[in-house]
Amino acid sequence: MSAALIAVVVSLLLGHLVPSLPLLRRYDWFIGWLHWLGRQTSGDEWPNRIGLLLAVGLPLLGVGALQFLIDDLWYGLPAFFVALLALLYTWGPRDLNLDVEAVIEARGPEARRAAAAALFPEGGEPVVEGPTLVAAVFHCALWRWFGVLFWFVVAGAVGALGYRLISLCAQGEARRSLPEAQRGVARTTLAVLNWPVAQLMTFALALAADFDKVLSAWRDWHANGVRLDLGFLDAAARASVASELAEEDAYAVDGPAQAPDLLELRDAMSLVWRILLLWLGLLALFVLAGWAT
Repeated sequence: MSAALIAVVVSLLLGHLVPSLPLLRRYDWFIGWLHWLGRQTSGDEWPNRIGLLLAVGLPLLGVGALQFLIDDLWYGLPAFFVALLALLYTWGPRDLNLDVEAVIEARGPEARRAAAAALFPEGGEPVVEGPTLVAAVFHCALWRWFGVLFWFVVAGAVGALGYRLISLCAQGEARRSLPEAQRGVARTTLAVLNWPVAQLMTFALALAADFDKVLSAWRDWHANGVRLDLGFLDAAARASVASELAEEDAYAVDGPAQAPDLLELRDAMSLVWRILLLWLGLLALFVLAGWAT
């Protein structure tokens, strides 16, 4: 786990020091692979049943085999660099902080709506309203950061790459290369992968913001049973942002006025950063506990 923590910290530092890094996170090879599979299996029925497993599983099998072969070489350094490269490659792929800043700094409704489109990977018309933007920021944080981080800690490079490929098939550019049946399988798989991550994000949000309000929102959402959708994360995020804004109003000082929707967007981004810092702190505690024993 110490190697995973170091890889996460290094990848975050490189992400800030190398602004052009997101340009290298391209998945044309995967889309080409999907197209090739589609041509080989055109007209067959089996792709609807196991096509997604084949499309995602074969690249993961190659990465897993590489991890296994180099695991004990040179004190684990080659395996560490492979894991680091996988995390760098699967993080993002866009810079969430820059996308949020672009919305805040946009001038005029049309420019703001165009900038906000980057926060809605599922497509459709972006809605530039406070509650919707708050949910969009948290969903993007889940998709770009926390999902990759969680599955990287669980399964290394295979986990990070597997999460990214599934998410591309479910809501990214790769979904256009899949038949509708496989898109449905990808959406369900992504929902399963996201569920524990969103629960941990909500727990961290409770520690980073108003614990009682987050717990109340989480409990109210689950009152009718456990579901795979992420409504509980949206409810907790909106409750936390509302609490942050209320606290800011209580200590408000004169300054440049800002639209309420943009204030909510700004606070949502601030809360996402706090959650990430909490996750890294918990990882560090696990590493220290492991060394102590």
